Amino acid sequence: MDSIDFSILRELQRDASLSQRALAERVGLSQNACWRRLKLLEESGAIRSRTVVLDRERLGLGLVVFVMVKTRHHSAEWLARFRRHVSSIPEVIDFFRIGGEYDYMLKVVAQDMIRYDAFYRRLISGIELDTVTSHFAMEAIEEQRPIPLGAYIAS
Repeated sequence: MDSIDFSILRELQRDASLSQRALAERVGLSQNACWRRLKLLEESGAIRSRTVVLDRERLGLGLVVFVMVKTRHHSAEWLARFRRHVSSIPEVIDFFRIGGEYDYMLKVVAQDMIRYDAFYRRLISGIELDTVTSHFAMEAIEEQRPIPLGAYIAS
């Protein structure tokens, strides 16, 4: 990948709905050359998907909770079962295996505490967990920021 590829990625992070023409103009390429690079970026997996960033508050999903999970189980079978279980819960929008005091961190969105409690009950049902700790976000200062490509590659 070169600086033009990173320019394409930066522009798409800002606005994934750009037309092929607008994207090509912004990065200084012909439409055909831009399309070829875009296809290569998709085929290589650098672009996994194009999406829309939604406003949680306007959609009534104002509660954000970071859920920390600790377990005594570390087998591949248990992990596969846990991944399937957590991935089946739509309120979980981010899911990480982490190092440190806890084993997993989930970012959860919900309408309110009643809906969060329903999520919590689904999370702990059918799978053994040692500790589940919830941290409630009071304010989203920065959320869904673009990956800082410019910090690593010169424009």
